[in-house]
Amino acid sequence: MSSKPNMGPVDSGLWRVVPPSWPEGHYTAHDPKSRFGIGLDPTGKKPQMPQEPIFFVLFLIFAGAAALASLALYAHQALLVAYILAGVLFGPSVFDWVGNPELIKQASHVGIVFLLFLLGLDLDPKELARALRKTTLVTILSAGLFTLAAGAVGYAFGYALRDCLVIGIASTFSSTIIGLKLLPTTVLHHQRTGEVMISILLLQDLLAIAVILLLQDGHGDMRIDILLRTLALPALAGGGWLVAKFLVLPLMARFDRIHEYIFLMAIGWCLAMAQLAGWAGLSHEAGAFLAGVLLAMNPIALYVVGSLKPLRDFFLILFFFSIGAGFKLPQLALVLWPALGIAAVSILVKPPVYRVLLGFAGETPGRAREVGWRLAQMSEFALLLAVLAEHRGVIGDTVSDLIQLATVLSFIISTYLVVLRFPSPIAISDQLRQD
Repeated sequence: MSSKPNMGPVDSGLWRVVPPSWPEGHYTAHDPKSRFGIGLDPTGKKPQMPQEPIFFVLFLIFAGAAALASLALYAHQALLVAYILAGVLFGPSVFDWVGNPELIKQASHVGIVFLLFLLGLDLDPKELARALRKTTLVTILSAGLFTLAAGAVGYAFGYALRDCLVIGIASTFSSTIIGLKLLPTTVLHHQRTGEVMISILLLQDLLAIAVILLLQDGHGDMRIDILLRTLALPALAGGGWLVAKFLVLPLMARFDRIHEYIFLMAIGWCLAMAQLAGWAGLSHEAGAFLAGVLLAMNPIALYVVGSLKPLRDFFLILFFFSIGAGFKLPQLALVLWPALGIAAVSILVKPPVYRVLLGFAGETPGRAREVGWRLAQMSEFALLLAVLAEHRGVIGDTVSDLIQLATVLSFIISTYLVVLRFPSPIAISDQLRQD
């Protein structure tokens, strides 16, 4: 009996290997090229998930993030850590089920645009002036001290001065998301502690936005860039103010009972200003932030903020997932000790500095101490700053990984310390747990 070459599929447990002689369109439920099956990579060593269907990618991101978020809450950790960990697990470093995180990062860019739009909406000029009077000196002095402390750690580990400057600037800011999420609602809205934290975080956000916009727009001949931005920004602000005052706000006021229309107009206004800013040589983020500021003084801004937060959170989950998917675990091992040093400096230096500076500003010792510990972590803006600085060639990928790892470590350690010692919705102690 003559032997014939086996041209059928070869079963190997969970996966089925299909011979290359099969027609390109002939797929099975277990085919490596199937839209729904699990395959093997060419070496046969790693399960390979399909990468084309966007539905499957979204399933991995959000179902995986939801499962890890549940574990994070049981461990009294911030959800941002779960989103980043999901990216590490499903990205190229571990399972490689989302093999092209760059596509997710591009989509997540919309989340950054919406984030800055909402920050602009929250930036009522009257509140900004009030915050400037109370906490400007505290914020500026603390920023300088934190930059020096973190930069010194980077220098001690042998990094170049420019890298140390970026490391120091990235370490300056505290997380708005974690700081406010771990604050009970009653404290956030009705107590002095919440007011002090919001004032400091607001000014830090403005500083962070300024650094990010400089990085976003820092290309080409610097003198030409400065001249173009000098002309484009006031023109965009003036034109936007006229359109907002005489078209956008009157339309919103006329149809304010139709919530779907308000939602649609807010998104359209945000993206229109972002696109105009891009055409004018500015960044999309600059246009979105300006769009929010132009609506901030109108009462409709409060509704817009509430309605757009879920959409912002959707894209921000993609952003933090893409950060994790971009991690290269072997390279992270090379920056582990410097990252631990920077995270430790952030957590150990920020509380006493805030306690002293807020004490001089007239705050009680107990409140100054609590604010210091609540703001001890690094910021989500540090992640964005690291990505943008690497993209612009300001720092290398090693320094970018260092900043990102230090930020995540500070999230984990700081969150645990806060929920262990202060009132929080996810506090460890029943006596400290407050919604």
